[in-house]
Amino acid sequence: MQQPTIFMIRALQRYCDQWQGESAVVAQFDAFLHTQADVFSRSNRSGHFTGSSWLVSADGTRVLLMHHRKLGRWLQPGGHADGDPELARVALREAQEETGVAGLHVEGDIFDIDRHRIPARGDEPEHWHYDVRYVVRAGADERFAVNQESRALAWRSVADVAADDSLDASLRRMARKWLANA
Repeated sequence: MQQPTIFMIRALQRYCDQWQGESAVVAQFDAFLHTQADVFSRSNRSGHFTGSSWLVSADGTRVLLMHHRKLGRWLQPGGHADGDPELARVALREAQEETGVAGLHVEGDIFDIDRHRIPARGDEPEHWHYDVRYVVRAGADERFAVNQESRALAWRSVADVAADDSLDASLRRMARKWLANA
């Protein structure tokens, strides 16, 4: 077993210890790590790990969401690992690329995990994303720039995100987690 996989197994165990109610989804991630090859690469056509960020304002009261161009809904910044097993680094890279916000930094260990199905598109078959999310905090300069992956970006109150039933369930879950630990 490769060292990065051992690192991920340990990080998932720490996550499970903190969020004991999520043991079933942690078990899915653990099983995927133990039964699949190339889990950090898109070459695994059944699924792969992705890294995302819960990108919060400097004061922690707002979160930056992107209206995803391909999926047509508001989501957190994130993307494919493309072979990089350091998913915190992936989350930071994707947040920087997708938002243009300067001075971002990762805080702590895994904040959230989410397994979700990605629909078939073009020659890419339907597959699973094993999304590992980290808190990424903005510095004093919270200006953003929309890029080709999104239709819009917006800072939203974390409390509003937690209460907005029109948003993705995993966004609302992260907002509730954030508020519970504030």
